[in-house]
Amino acid sequence: MSGHVVLPGQGRRLVTKAQDVTFKVTGAQGSAVSCFEVVVPPGFDVGAHSHQHAQEFFYVLEGQLELLAFEPAERTADSWHDWKSSSGGQVVSAVAGSCMFVPSGCPHAFRNATDKPARMLFQSYPSPDHERYFEQIFEIFGAGRSVDPEAVQRLRDRYDISQITPLRYEPPTLLNS
Repeated sequence: MSGHVVLPGQGRRLVTKAQDVTFKVTGAQGSAVSCFEVVVPPGFDVGAHSHQHAQEFFYVLEGQLELLAFEPAERTADSWHDWKSSSGGQVVSAVAGSCMFVPSGCPHAFRNATDKPARMLFQSYPSPDHERYFEQIFEIFGAGRSVDPEAVQRLRDRYDISQITPLRYEPPTLLNS
């Protein structure tokens, strides 16, 4: 029996303007948990969502992300950024070393509101659902200039992703001097 060792820079990598995901450990290695290294570009907001069956774990390696992992006292359809829980919980600004565990059914989100990329380790249970999701969203994002929102919604429905607020990617504009 052998384990699986992945060195820095290794793993299957899928890259679009809004996504940079490297597969580190997958169901193909016999793992019940999928493990990815994700670079979150400035301006990317995954949107609040939940999973009825999946559990997820996020660990910030570099940079800064805003994180949400609670049911808000009041859901708003446009944005999760100002949500608060009935017990006083609120969105946190997470730096390297911060982590977030998301049990099944819990609304959660992350966004990079800075002007620098952030990097995180992302684990999803059960494998290989998120592996397949990333592969197929890569195809949708890479298909042309605009993203087909209906195709994204069909994909999310297929992979147990109940979107609450929209996924957004609005890169910061650079000022020319």
